[in-house]
Amino acid sequence: MKVKYDKEADVLYIQLNDAAVAESDEERQGIILDYSIDGKIVGIEILNASKNLPQPTKVEYEVA
Repeated sequence: MKVKYDKEADVLYIQLNDAAVAESDEERQGIILDYSIDGKIVGIEILNASKNLPQPTKVEYEVA
């Protein structure tokens, strides 16, 4: 999994795996889900991240 934040575009992208993106759907305004050919989620894109997230550059990782 990779998390990328593009400060200029103000876009946060969470890449869940390396599968090719076959289809994208905007589930809610500013939230785009990318799907593989077999319908699995490949990534999540958040537009206007600085307006929709408290700290788009901060990532916390927790294993339970």
